[in-house]
Amino acid sequence: MNYTTYFAQKRAEQIDELKEWLTIPSISSLSEHKADVSKAADWVADALRRAGLEHVEIHQTAGHPIVRADYLHAPGKPTVLVYGHYDVQPVDPLALWETPPFEPTIRDGKLFARGATDDKGQLFLHIKAVEAILQLEKTLPVNIKLCIEGEEEITSPNLLPFLETHKEALAADVVLISDTEMLDRGRPGICIGLRGLCSLEVAVQTANTDLHSGSFGGGVPNSLHALVSLLASFHDEAGRVSVDGFYEGVTALSAEMRAQFASLKVDEDKLRQSLDLDALYGEKGYSFVERTGARPTLELNGVYGGFQGEGTKTVIPREAHAKITCRLVDQQDPQDMLDKIERHIVAHTPTGAKVTVTQLEKGNPYTIDPSVPMLQKAADAFEQVYGTRPVFTKDGGSIPIVEAFARVLSAPVVLMGFGLPDENLHAPNEHFNLENFDKGLLTIVEFLRKL
Repeated sequence: MNYTTYFAQKRAEQIDELKEWLTIPSISSLSEHKADVSKAADWVADALRRAGLEHVEIHQTAGHPIVRADYLHAPGKPTVLVYGHYDVQPVDPLALWETPPFEPTIRDGKLFARGATDDKGQLFLHIKAVEAILQLEKTLPVNIKLCIEGEEEITSPNLLPFLETHKEALAADVVLISDTEMLDRGRPGICIGLRGLCSLEVAVQTANTDLHSGSFGGGVPNSLHALVSLLASFHDEAGRVSVDGFYEGVTALSAEMRAQFASLKVDEDKLRQSLDLDALYGEKGYSFVERTGARPTLELNGVYGGFQGEGTKTVIPREAHAKITCRLVDQQDPQDMLDKIERHIVAHTPTGAKVTVTQLEKGNPYTIDPSVPMLQKAADAFEQVYGTRPVFTKDGGSIPIVEAFARVLSAPVVLMGFGLPDENLHAPNEHFNLENFDKGLLTIVEFLRKL
């Protein structure tokens, strides 16, 4: 029996199995779901045992569990470490879901549920690909290790210490991750770069109490005015970030990389219309895909202060707040960036305002040379199954642990994603296209065999 026939015969059973996993609301960021996160860890551990993997262990951490397993019976062959995560994002706003987020439903060849594409569905492919090889060939062509966590959606606070502590046990020749996207339906891509991340919160305070705008307006500083002035100082008219030293460590895009981006053939006008925008925005001199995949950014994620209720309240607010994130590239360092932004804030604080900066998340950017043999083997596998060779591109998102895997284990990371850009990850009606469920299984099998 070949793999195509095997997976066709197993398809209904495997999708039912995935649905069962997707019913577990393993939302790592909400404390009321702590038991559900543990339940999802138990579920994947059982799935690994059923697939034929060995030494399956659930490691408790200061947060949510990490699941490990392996199958090491290919002496002299490469060792592949598969990473994925079983935790999911919150489901708000619930009213926008067409079907309940934890009641998996198939519509139009797509499996709808929270976690369907990010990342339970994609991780499930690896488990079933390994199971298929063991069923049909009774052994694996390479050595396999798995490291599956429950905190990716909250920046993996306990995974890096776990990696460092278990460095020898997790040693591998390549790290394989499916938590990224293809370019489009039928158009695979291999991500060779992820932007890093840093975040902070800014609180501006003026007077020691809210003040009546009739009695004090025009005579005292206004925290909202001060905050708006401060935030406006972050960008110039060309869309560049004005923080001193912001672009240090950023490498100019090569002609080859710009050609790869151009080959994506993103229709910016169509994109603009789909978003109901009058114009796109960004750093002058770069295309949309370059701005969102390979250039650093500073974005406001939340600005609030003063009266928020219905109607009018004539008040001068005593305090105002902003949440800021940066996406980083190349050699930009998150801590260095946070310090530069804080210095900029201090230098641009308006008279009469007091500012408090709280530094938050930090994640390093990741990039890899596409000529690395492991990446070329992945491209070969995609080409064999999808009939077209994948484009090497960069993703604007951040998976901070990718850089940590590469650094701690000194191994290349292959980002073999099977999601699609329109699958609503982190949003209502998240789904996974079942065409990529089917082809993803075959692609992973081919990759492991080609290694």
